[in-house]
Amino acid sequence: MIKRYDTAAMSHEELRLLLRRPPLEEVAVGPDVAARLKQVFGAELTPPEAVARIIQEVEAHGDAAVVEYTERIDGIRLDAAALFVDEAEIAEAAQRVESHVKAAIRHACRRVRAFHEAQAERSWFKEGPSGEILGQRVFPLERVCCYAPGGRAALASTAIMSVVPAKVAGVDEVIVATPPGPDGKANPYIVTAAIEAGADRILKVGGAQAIAAVAYGTTWIPQVDKIVGPGNIFVALAKKAVFGRVGIEALNGPSEIAVVADGGARPDWVAADLLSQAEHDPEAAALLLTDSQRLTEEVEGELARQLGALERREVAAESLKRWGAIVTCRSIAEACEWVNQIAPEHVELMVAEPWAHLQSIRFAGAVFLGPYSTEPVGDYIAGPNHILPTNGTARFSSPLGVYDFVRRSSLIAMTQGALQDVVTDGIVLAEVEELGAHLNALRIRESAARGRVEGNEIP
Repeated sequence: MIKRYDTAAMSHEELRLLLRRPPLEEVAVGPDVAARLKQVFGAELTPPEAVARIIQEVEAHGDAAVVEYTERIDGIRLDAAALFVDEAEIAEAAQRVESHVKAAIRHACRRVRAFHEAQAERSWFKEGPSGEILGQRVFPLERVCCYAPGGRAALASTAIMSVVPAKVAGVDEVIVATPPGPDGKANPYIVTAAIEAGADRILKVGGAQAIAAVAYGTTWIPQVDKIVGPGNIFVALAKKAVFGRVGIEALNGPSEIAVVADGGARPDWVAADLLSQAEHDPEAAALLLTDSQRLTEEVEGELARQLGALERREVAAESLKRWGAIVTCRSIAEACEWVNQIAPEHVELMVAEPWAHLQSIRFAGAVFLGPYSTEPVGDYIAGPNHILPTNGTARFSSPLGVYDFVRRSSLIAMTQGALQDVVTDGIVLAEVEELGAHLNALRIRESAARGRVEGNEIP
C-alpha cells in the first residue's frame, strides 16, 4: 500500500524526487478525464490544449463562451446576467448552513484575520544625508479573484484563507469564483464562508473558463488585477496561461505532507495525519521520516486499519500507492535534512523536542510542532494561511498572505546636494552601459548640482 525506503541506500536526489511532480504541461490524466475531454471538445485534447482553447474562446466571445463551457463541462446552463450569486441565493445559503457551522466559520475568520493583521505593510519614507527623500508606497490591489474549488470537496476554508488576507490588505473588491452545483447554485458552505470572510461578490463559474473570464473581463464579469487560490490541473494551467495579463500568487499543485516522528510518537496519530492529506486527491503525497523501525511497522498497520473507515478510502489508497512513502533515517537530524531536500508544503515535527529541531527546517510551507499541532488544525482554524507552496516551491515561495494583495511603488526625491553626491558614479555606470540618453540626462544636471555645492546658486 505504501512504499518503504531506507536513507542508507538512497541518494539525496532520489528522496527529493519522491514527491516531485512533473511540470504542469506533462501531467498525465486518467482515462476518465481523457474521455471527458473528448466528449466536451469532440476531439482528443491534452489538458494544455483544452485550456488554451477555452481561454481563446472566452477572450474572443466573453460571456457567451463562459456560459457555453459551463454547460458543456458542468452540465449547468446559466444566464449570462445571472452568473453571480444574488442576494436571494446568499440568504438561501445562510438558511441551509447549520448554526454550529456558521459559528465555526466565524471563529475561523476571526483567527485568520488576527494572524494576517500582523502582516500588514505600511508605506515608509526616510531622509538621506543631503536632504533627499527615499521611500516606498504601499497600495492595495483594486480587484482580485479568489478561487474556491468545488470539485472533489467544497473547500469553504479556502474561501476564508484567500478572502480574509485580501480584505485585511484593503482590496476594494474581492470576487470569489467557485463552480456551480447540480442545482445551478454555488455550494452554500462556500457562499457563507465567502460572505463571512468579507467577499464582495461570488461568481458561480469554475475551471479554466472562470480564470479566463476574470483575466480578460466580459460584459458581466469584470477583469481583476490578480487571481489566487488552488484548483485542479485545468485551473492551474489556466492561471499559468493568463499570468502577465493578470497577477497570480502561485501554481498550486496537489497537497503534500512530511511527518518527522521519533519512537515516542503515537502511530495512530501519525497515520491519521498522513491520511488527512492522502484523502485530498490521488496525486496528494504523504511521507513519514522516522528513526524508529518499530514506528514504521506500527504506522503501516494503522494506515491499513484507518483507511478502511474512511469515506474517501479509494482516493486515499490511490494516493498512498502512488505518492506515499515511509523512510527510515539514521537520526531525526538526518530526517530534517532530507525534509529540506524535498521542501514540502506541510511538515510535522512529531518528536520529543520539536523546538530543538525547528531551526533545522529551512524549506517548508508550514511547520507544525508537537503532537497536538495536527496539520488539519492549520487547514481550518489555527490562523496562518493554508494556501501554501507545493511541489518543492517552498524553496523560493511563501504562504499566501496580505503581501500578495498589495503593490509597492518606490519614491525618489533628490535635492541638488544629494544629486551632487551620486552623479559622478551615476555617469560612470551610464558610460559602462553605453546608454547615451541616460548619460546626457545625468550630465545636464551635473553642473547644476555642483554649482549649488560650490555656493553658486542655480536658478
